[in-house]
Amino acid sequence: MSDVAQQWAASGLAYLTGDPNGPPDFSRARILTHAASLAEPLGHDAAALLAGRASMMRVRRRGTVSAGEGSRLMRARDGWVTATLSREVDHDSIPAIVESDCAAEDPWQALAAFAARSSAESFVERVQLLGVPGARLGAVSPAVPRVTELWPRAERRLGADLLVVDLSSMWAGPLCGMILGGLGATVVKVESPRRPDGTRRGVPAFFTWMNGGKHVYNADPREDTSAVARLIDAADVVIEASRPRALAQVGLDADRRPPRAGRVWVRITGYGPDHPDRVAFGDDAAIAGGLVGVGAHGPVFCGDAIADPLTGITAAHHVVESLGRGGGEVIDVAMAQVAATYAALPTTGAPNPMPPILTPAPPTVSVSAPPTAATVEALVRSRSSAPC
Repeated sequence: MSDVAQQWAASGLAYLTGDPNGPPDFSRARILTHAASLAEPLGHDAAALLAGRASMMRVRRRGTVSAGEGSRLMRARDGWVTATLSREVDHDSIPAIVESDCAAEDPWQALAAFAARSSAESFVERVQLLGVPGARLGAVSPAVPRVTELWPRAERRLGADLLVVDLSSMWAGPLCGMILGGLGATVVKVESPRRPDGTRRGVPAFFTWMNGGKHVYNADPREDTSAVARLIDAADVVIEASRPRALAQVGLDADRRPPRAGRVWVRITGYGPDHPDRVAFGDDAAIAGGLVGVGAHGPVFCGDAIADPLTGITAAHHVVESLGRGGGEVIDVAMAQVAATYAALPTTGAPNPMPPILTPAPPTVSVSAPPTAATVEALVRSRSSAPC
C-alpha cells in the first residue's frame, strides 16, 4: 500500500469522499501530497487545513451532495453540472431559474428537473444570470495565479512589523491571513458591522480558527471609506475576496490606491480577473475545475468545499514568494483554476488491503492575543510617514 493512500485514509479526506453508502474514494489522494508541499513550509499540516472544518461540522461523505449539503451534482442533457444554494437569495431565485410562477416545494428537485432538460452550458448560464453559483464539470483549465507588477519592489520580511489587512470573509481569504499571522505578521481583519463574516452564522469554532489571532477592525468600506483607505495604504499585504467592482466603486481597489513600495495585494475570486463578477463557493468551484471523486454511478464531491482551503494555501504560498522577491505585485488567485490544477494531478487507485479510514481530526485552534488598537495605530502611523 502506498504512503499516498495511507495518508489520504488517515487525513479524514477519504472519509469525506465517495458514495454515502459505499467505500471511500482514493482517486484524488495526491491532492494531500501536493497541498502538503505548500502548507508544511508555512508551518501547517495540510490534512488539518483541508479537513478541519468537516470535523467541526461533523459532516460525512454524501456522494453527489456536498458534505455541507449546500451544493449538488446533477445531470444535464450532455454532462454534469452543479449549483450551490447556501444563501436565502439563492433559494429565492429558483422559481425564476426554472421558469415557474410559484416557489417549488423542493427546490433541489425542481433544479434537477430543469438541469435534466437543459444542456450543461445553458444550465450554467441560467443560474449564473440570476446570481446563483453554478458550474459545468471540468469547464475550467489549470492556471497559475496571475502576477502583475504594479509598484516598486522593497524589502519586506515576515514578522510582527509586517502589517496584513484582510478584507476577505468566509474561508479562502481568511485562511491566507491566518497562515500569514502564524508566520509572525500582524493581521487586521476588516469586518463590516452591517455585513459580518458569514462564518459567524455557523460553527463558532471555525470563525475562531480562521480569525482568532487577528485584530478585528469594525468598519464598512462603503461608509467608513477614509478609515479603511488609511489602513489599506499602510498595509504591506492586502487580502481581498469580494467582487472587484465592490472596492472599485469606493476607490479602495489596488489600481486606485497610492503606490507603496513592496506592497503585495492578493485578489481571490471564483474565476479570475477575466470573469470578475462570477460568484463561486468552494464546492462549485471545485466542480468547475474538475476536482471530483469517483462514485459507482459518476462523479462525487471531493472533501469539504475543497477549493476553499486549497486556494487559501495557494494564496499564502504566493504572498510569501512575492515578499521574497520584493513584492510590489498584485496576485490574482482563482478558486476554479486552483481546483483544476489539483485535478490535473495523477489519480490513485483503491488500496488493497483497505487501510483504516479515520474521521477528520479537529484542528488545533489557538487564540493568541490580537494586536491592540494602539499597536495597529502605531503601525499605521509608522507606515504613513515612511517614504514609498
